[in-house]
Amino acid sequence: MAGRRRNRGSNAQQQQAPPNQRGGPRRSLREPAAFAKSTGCELETLHEKLTITQARRGTPAHRPVRVYADGIFDLFHSGHARALMQAKNVFPNTYLIVGVCSDELTHKLKGFTVMTEAERYEALRHCRYVDEVVRDAPWTLSAEFLKKHKIDFVAHDDIPYTSAGSEDVYKHIKEAGMFVATERTEGISTSDLITRIVRDYDIYARRNLQRGYTARELNVGFINEKKYRLQEQVDKMKETVRTVEEKSKHFVYRVEEKSHDLIHKWEEKSREFISNFLELFGPDGAWNAIQERSGRMLQALSPYSSPRGSPSSSPTRRRSVSPDSSSASPPYSPSSPKKASRSSLKAASTYTEEEQ
Repeated sequence: MAGRRRNRGSNAQQQQAPPNQRGGPRRSLREPAAFAKSTGCELETLHEKLTITQARRGTPAHRPVRVYADGIFDLFHSGHARALMQAKNVFPNTYLIVGVCSDELTHKLKGFTVMTEAERYEALRHCRYVDEVVRDAPWTLSAEFLKKHKIDFVAHDDIPYTSAGSEDVYKHIKEAGMFVATERTEGISTSDLITRIVRDYDIYARRNLQRGYTARELNVGFINEKKYRLQEQVDKMKETVRTVEEKSKHFVYRVEEKSHDLIHKWEEKSREFISNFLELFGPDGAWNAIQERSGRMLQALSPYSSPRGSPSSSPTRRRSVSPDSSSASPPYSPSSPKKASRSSLKAASTYTEEEQ
């Protein structure tokens, strides 16, 4: 926290310094970093040698610590930016100079680059941690170069960099006590990015063909072009089938949902119907009550026969007894049961005929 406060104070003092002192005033973040002059750094004040202890303790605003970091910076990525951020913040008051090697030197000593040197220069100029960019930077730092640009310290990761016939191109810088170490960012590098592109070359070639690039621009042969076009059509067909499958699954799901709803409603209606049926036609239901009432009414309205030997109460059902039948029928005598039963049957048949 104290270091951050000290850094803010140094920046405030640095903004108040005269603008003609290079490295004194901080540039606005709205402007890209400046290119270094071919003649080198021209400071009006005397540039005294700093020890690493003095640099870490803090320097006056008009005398920032000039830290140099170099590299190829092809396909500028977050690993590059983090390394430059560390170099910028290694001391409280730092002026960061970044050297970028040219295409000619890089192709000769390391290999072909994806970006041109002009593109790499511009990428570095627009990094917020960079104050100055040195174009066509040397591969190995000489004493003349360090003196020309008034470099106090060189920032790089601590891993020995074997190149140009040397086991470590920063060995003499480390021995001179001018080296400050930064840490690499794991999982990201230019080589990793190129490896991903090479590994998935077919995918990127097909994508760019689809976006309008020609086979000649992509350095793709006639056969491979036709293969990529065919693969694109196959992929479109697969995507269409996948879409149809998804829609079908959605439709089936909706049908199942509606079926479950219908079954549930049918079950509820069935229970309601059975309940109403039992309520109406059950033992204690309304239908039995209606039948009982109807039976009583019918019983009350239906005719009934009066006892024998008494006059009938119904005027419509009088029997006319002929004199022959009355004279022919012998009087009832309990002593002759056969005769009594025959006369009863005869009377019942006569009653039935009269009713008909």
